Amino acid sequence: MAEYQNIFTRVQVHAPSYAGVPFTPGGQSGRAGTPWHVHLLGRIGDAQLGPIYLGWFGVASLVFGFIAFEIIGLNMFASVNWDPVQFVRQLPWLALEPPSPANGLKIPPLAEGGWWLMAGFCLTLSIILWWVRMYRRARALGIGTHVAWAFAAAIWLYLVLGFIRPLLMGSWGEAVPFGIFPHLDWTAAFSIRYGNLFYNPFHMLSIAFLYGSALLFAMHGATILATTRFGSEREIEQIVDRGTASERAALFWRWTMGFNATMESIHRWGWWFAVLCPLTGGIGILLTGTAVDNWYLWAVKHHVAPMYPAIFGPVGDPASGG
Repeated sequence: MAEYQNIFTRVQVHAPSYAGVPFTPGGQSGRAGTPWHVHLLGRIGDAQLGPIYLGWFGVASLVFGFIAFEIIGLNMFASVNWDPVQFVRQLPWLALEPPSPANGLKIPPLAEGGWWLMAGFCLTLSIILWWVRMYRRARALGIGTHVAWAFAAAIWLYLVLGFIRPLLMGSWGEAVPFGIFPHLDWTAAFSIRYGNLFYNPFHMLSIAFLYGSALLFAMHGATILATTRFGSEREIEQIVDRGTASERAALFWRWTMGFNATMESIHRWGWWFAVLCPLTGGIGILLTGTAVDNWYLWAVKHHVAPMYPAIFGPVGDPASGG
């Protein structure tokens, strides 16, 4: 049975419930819930569900997240005159818009962007509280805080889009609306307004790290799956166990690429590629409109992009009427 493993199947191991290692001293509350096992979860991961540790930070995060979700949802519901059929039908297009640019950084009436500010405040507080919970859970277990800092990279991009850049631009109207298609429309309009975001070098880096991290994780996942019959999922033991999975994986990449990462370094490669995606993306967004008004003209000036042929006439900055 152990030999019958491929891309689509895995052996599901059944084991007694385990509550986890003891906490480090510090007077923390215990975990909640009796563990139980779900077969479908076992097909994609560990079948055990629970116990979970929320703590005060986790509870507060869920409360503020629920408030933000309700503000956004009820505003969208009100925008279709409380019609449940139209709410479901139009949900992908519904939005909670930020205040008008004319308001600057003032706090507007609720119906003119105030609800957006309240939802943004609660959602931001929820995310930051969840980050604190993740950080504290890692410290309580005596492990590294790498996951919390990876999450912080995503929070950086979120804050740039909805808080830091609007502050620098002097208007909440520069922020992203809440909504599925509306925030995609905002992205397209943002790129057009500032001369095509594809010419932003930090956007280029962000996309490179996005595709690079996808490729790295796919390669690593494929390597481990390809060598599970030799026990490669037991990575720590495999590092010093010569002649089996780890060494075969290393040989495969040396034979096909000439170079191989180690069982430890591949995770650092993946971590950095993934984290640098939102970090560089946030820098690119932050510079747009604050330091650079037209990325195409910037690219032409710095010999990144060619000038349009003279047949089209001179190209000016749309913002200046050129």
